[in-house]
Amino acid sequence: MVVTRTPDVPRAIRAKVARPQRVVAATEIPEVEPVELQDLSPEDARLYNAGIPFVRGPRPPAQPFRFVGDEAQRARATDCLAAAAWYEAGDDPVGERAVVQVVLNRLRHPAFPKTVCGVVFQGQERRTGCQFTFTCDGALARHPSEPAWQRARAIATAALNGAVVRQVGYATHYHTDWVVPYWSASLDKLAEVHTHLFFRWTGWWGTPAAFRRAVSSDEPVIATLAAISPAHRLGGALEEAATAVAAAAPIVGAAAVATSAVPGEPDSFTALLDVGAPETYPQLAKTACGTRAKCKFLGWTDRAMLPGGAAMTAAQMAAMSFSYLRDKDAGLERELWNCREFPRTGPGLCMRRQVVPVAAATPAPRGDGAPAPLTGVRRREGLTAAPLPGATTLP
Repeated sequence: MVVTRTPDVPRAIRAKVARPQRVVAATEIPEVEPVELQDLSPEDARLYNAGIPFVRGPRPPAQPFRFVGDEAQRARATDCLAAAAWYEAGDDPVGERAVVQVVLNRLRHPAFPKTVCGVVFQGQERRTGCQFTFTCDGALARHPSEPAWQRARAIATAALNGAVVRQVGYATHYHTDWVVPYWSASLDKLAEVHTHLFFRWTGWWGTPAAFRRAVSSDEPVIATLAAISPAHRLGGALEEAATAVAAAAPIVGAAAVATSAVPGEPDSFTALLDVGAPETYPQLAKTACGTRAKCKFLGWTDRAMLPGGAAMTAAQMAAMSFSYLRDKDAGLERELWNCREFPRTGPGLCMRRQVVPVAAATPAPRGDGAPAPLTGVRRREGLTAAPLPGATTLP
């Protein structure tokens, strides 16, 4: 039998990091401490870490984890997990699997957030509060290569489908061997994977019974992952649209009696507007248009003039109360008002006055059978009359 003896740590180094170990009672959820390091050189840190013995006794593997959620939620969880793997362990499959196991262990522990992305990006808004340093130290500006990213996603996918790294057990913490975090003296050292050391809480909070917390599949959108994750890029756009709709809900309820898409024209909308809330029409139009690059919103306060489709009479166009036009490619975004109904000031705010043609009396036929002459129009013989310029052009 070969006995490996933990090397002695020089007293001067141990004095710098000695800290009373506190075992948290089962009735008190342990505190998740920020990432703060002892003031040691990398060489001294390695000496100190090598002197910490591995915990004795059982080191059971974690139970398999299986993600339950829809495809969009799973995609966001997968990419958060893959980001933790690659940014923390580099393109090293063994190290990546170990990091992923720690994330899932934290997910099922009541001291941490209830979602995969919540665990990975916990404290990201504070440089000293983030739990995974890549989320707050600028590392996200670097992007993995496509093969490396796909390998990390494959590892994350396997873990979300039940793959377990037995060596890591129920570890909830880890660090590289050239640093010494303040919390390391209060935890049990479980495993070493390449240059990373893995720890679990001492006492009841490090036992399997503590890892039975119900988790959530409501994975948040992480904007900082949008550059490498379509799931978070698309999710951000949908979340922004949903937020805008929710914010505008009181306005929509007050301003519109009914809004509907124009049949056959998915980027056009008509609305029956509440005459008493004209100041809310622009927001109503923008909410209906959402994120479309091109959009047309036309509104009336007179129900009798509301068109039933894309075709409109001259009278309906003349009675239009408000219109909103958008064409991002052309740099156009315009709000126009029927200033006879809503007097306003300023250039470009009023719709062009629409001319409603009045039907003229049909002249009596001439006795010689020839058609009656057209008053006010001259034309050359043999030419077909061209239509008049439209006085009913839409705004």
